[in-house]
Amino acid sequence: MFNYTFHWNQAFRSLPQLLEGALVTLEIAVLSMVIGLFIAVLFTLFRLSGIRVLNAFAVSWIEIARNTPALFQIYMAHFGLGSFGIHLSPYAALLAGIAFNNAGYLSENFRGALKAIPDTQTRAGRSLGMTWLQSFRLIVMPQMLRVAFLPMTNQMVWAILMTSLGVTVGMNTDLAGITQALNARSFRTFEFFAIAAVIYYIIAKIVTLGARLIASRMFRY
Repeated sequence: MFNYTFHWNQAFRSLPQLLEGALVTLEIAVLSMVIGLFIAVLFTLFRLSGIRVLNAFAVSWIEIARNTPALFQIYMAHFGLGSFGIHLSPYAALLAGIAFNNAGYLSENFRGALKAIPDTQTRAGRSLGMTWLQSFRLIVMPQMLRVAFLPMTNQMVWAILMTSLGVTVGMNTDLAGITQALNARSFRTFEFFAIAAVIYYIIAKIVTLGARLIASRMFRY
């Protein structure tokens, strides 16, 4: 028998706290993307360098990141590294786990984007007197980022949603952590998690629509 009584007022009074948590969620997602982008570009250089050790390191990272659960990666950052005396806070462990995951997926996005760029672009740069690295930085990389821009947007949304896994390692300042804490005090599970879900949805939609707007203006030609 359905006899549940909704108490939305109690949940909506906690909206400022939930929004503060949403800002932390967005902060972690943005930082993880910045770190992931840097590592992904570095791995792209490793794979193009022809140096076997660097290529093997990049491929191993990518394979682990893409073929193991994100939850395991966060657990390893928080609990696994602790076995070696490296103790990360829940915030740092969550950031490290998501950045690790982002780097793997973004590297593959870049590899796919590179296939869309003719080799003649690099040769043209070399014919102008550029070094291989200059050709990559000034000619190839801008085109690569342009092709990979919308897939990068999908990864940003995924990073936002992945932050909810932080509750498993004691993260209590992001949106999922605050929602869990409020629920533990009031037992209004449906109301609090429904509002949190709407906030996640709105953030994801803003990111997606914002990226499309940016792409339509920056990449119109």
